[in-house]
Amino acid sequence: MTRAPNDPEIVTKADLARVLSITGYLDRLSARPFETIDVKVSAQGAGRYSADVVRIVSGDPNPDGPGLILEPQEFGAGTYTARSQPVDRGSYAVVPPDPIFASNALWISVLVQPWLLRESPSTIAAATDDSGCGWSLEMTDSDLTFSYSVGENEKTLRTAFSASLKTWLRVWAGYDCVNGLLEIGCAPVKAGPASHSTSHGSIDKFTQPPTLFFAAVLQGGLSRAHFNGRIEAPRLHLASPGPNGTGAEGALVAVWDFSVGIETSSIVDRGPYGLAGRLVNMPTRAIRGSRWDGSAMDWKTKPDHYAAIHFHEDDLSDCRWETDFKLSIPEGTPSGTYGLRLRQGDAEDVLPFYVLPAMGAKKAPICVLASTLTHVAYANHARGNTDAAYRARMEAWGAAPNADDYPIYGRSTYNYHPDGTGISLSSRLRPVLTMRPGYLTFDDARGSGLRHFPADTHLTYWLEQKGFHFDVVTDEDLDDHGAKILDGYQAVVTGSHPEYHTPQMLDALQEYRDQGGKLVYLGGNGFYWRIARQAEQPGVIEIRRTEGGIRAWAAAAGEAYHQLDGGYGGLWRRNGRPPQELTGLGFTAQGVFDGSYYCRTPASFNPEHSWIFDGVEEEKIGDYGLSAGGAAGFELDRADKALGTPERAVVLAISENHGDSFVAVPEELLSHLHTVTGEEPGELIRSEILYARLPGGGEVFSVGSITFCGSLISNDCENGVSTMIANVLRRFCAK
Repeated sequence: MTRAPNDPEIVTKADLARVLSITGYLDRLSARPFETIDVKVSAQGAGRYSADVVRIVSGDPNPDGPGLILEPQEFGAGTYTARSQPVDRGSYAVVPPDPIFASNALWISVLVQPWLLRESPSTIAAATDDSGCGWSLEMTDSDLTFSYSVGENEKTLRTAFSASLKTWLRVWAGYDCVNGLLEIGCAPVKAGPASHSTSHGSIDKFTQPPTLFFAAVLQGGLSRAHFNGRIEAPRLHLASPGPNGTGAEGALVAVWDFSVGIETSSIVDRGPYGLAGRLVNMPTRAIRGSRWDGSAMDWKTKPDHYAAIHFHEDDLSDCRWETDFKLSIPEGTPSGTYGLRLRQGDAEDVLPFYVLPAMGAKKAPICVLASTLTHVAYANHARGNTDAAYRARMEAWGAAPNADDYPIYGRSTYNYHPDGTGISLSSRLRPVLTMRPGYLTFDDARGSGLRHFPADTHLTYWLEQKGFHFDVVTDEDLDDHGAKILDGYQAVVTGSHPEYHTPQMLDALQEYRDQGGKLVYLGGNGFYWRIARQAEQPGVIEIRRTEGGIRAWAAAAGEAYHQLDGGYGGLWRRNGRPPQELTGLGFTAQGVFDGSYYCRTPASFNPEHSWIFDGVEEEKIGDYGLSAGGAAGFELDRADKALGTPERAVVLAISENHGDSFVAVPEELLSHLHTVTGEEPGELIRSEILYARLPGGGEVFSVGSITFCGSLISNDCENGVSTMIANVLRRFCAK
């Protein structure tokens, strides 16, 4: 049964204990000959495991197609000692040990906004030393607890409170060894009764400075008892701060201001000792704090209104596994899609990576742009659709394991945190099960049910079968190096779903196209969402799902701007750069994973364009395919000159006969009856094939459908869709 998008995923301790027998991840997804890739592996069995490199020719396990084709390569083979490496899920902050944390008397005051509370404790703050001594301030669904432990002297103080979730509270707690005092209290930031408790008795002193933590505590090297919610303005005092949080005059020793460095993983102390700390596993910043009143929607204009950090028990930006070995890319390795294959006993996993052409080497005519940042956005997407029929197909086809079964490796930006907030940050520095050859997304009655990485092997397999020479460049490479990485390519070709892009990526593709390049867009719902990256965390992307669009969750008011780059999130259309400006087409409709066909327009028979259809005899173009049974399906794009489709663009074919599940996307609708274009909503349900010749000599060919590439390889690559794309690429690559 498919889970509704906003249904919380119920994850048990048993679910989190489930791990793959052998798996891993790479520190980078692409490399050139002579470069190396760090390989991080976790194997549950004793002894050794083997690793070798394969070229991923086909990632579709469907027996009605070419099947999985993994060609062993003559590099990267070896055996290594197996070891299990744990996954430390959940975000928190850590401040290194300092003598001030071992003071004879110390109080903490902090603002907290819980979003999820349970009977089990959630850590607001804790301090522990190497011997296990320390204190912790914790919250449950019914009380606050302050625990103090030095040696065998353990004391716990509780105070009951009644507070609604998402309500800001001031919490304070502390100890005084000289006077034998423990104290804990809380009060709503707005009006409401306070709760307060104290106790007296002998309290031993710390013997060494502890480490300070916010939102979790470490035990055995792993974080636990995570706080799900927002924390703001933690302070340390040498005297009790009381309900107002000010403390005795001159007693303030640390003031962490989370409004500073929002774009970083650092936390800044404005106090006299400069006790800076760091964040682990990328909690969410640039979110509304206790002072937010709606007067600022951009955190950069009033940072003090965004002086909170939202921690989650399932945040995971980097598994931080140790490197098992380094994979060197040999001289002469052709550019393409590869995988590092790990095997131990009957267990196997394949970690994909891409080889770019060697520096200074002659480039192929075609550059395939691998949509790796989109793959990261969908990384480990838990869909809740793994019913009996789906699992039977997985077993029959030898498909890759499903992400639904392994929540320990984190979720995608299409899922929710346990506290109900949408996941806005995703990382590739963890096992990404959805990015595997043989991964099934749907139990597709008419095809294979592939999306993203394995679906894009339909294109690369077809290119090889048709004798087209091509290199591969990834999204990350394009974002890091700009348009210069595309220099020399006669055509740049996308895969099935290039959805997520940074401003730099769009700039690079626009520059390539406007300087005479040929852009071939073979997907749907492309160039849709704006994302952010930063150098400090190169494996992480961020998305804020603002304003409109078909989306898994909606960003809250005032939380539309990215923490990583400060840019406004959401649709590129809402950022003034509709997809039509780049490819001529933009997202218009979506339905279930079902495909249909195209019919040619009268303009396609014009001699100026008819070369595209030389040899195409089909009346219904693409009424077949390994993706949903048809070339026009699932998510559809159309031209719109009001949104930037070039004036000289020509629509050559239009899809038809889409099922009842298809609807126009929200950004096209003014009401349930009226659309932005003035057309009936049902008329917007179409995919279009478009060709445009641009003033600078560039050309664009776009198909506007996610399922299109699945039709390329039908009938052993002998079909109308295959013939049409071959005509385009031969013309674009002709000298």
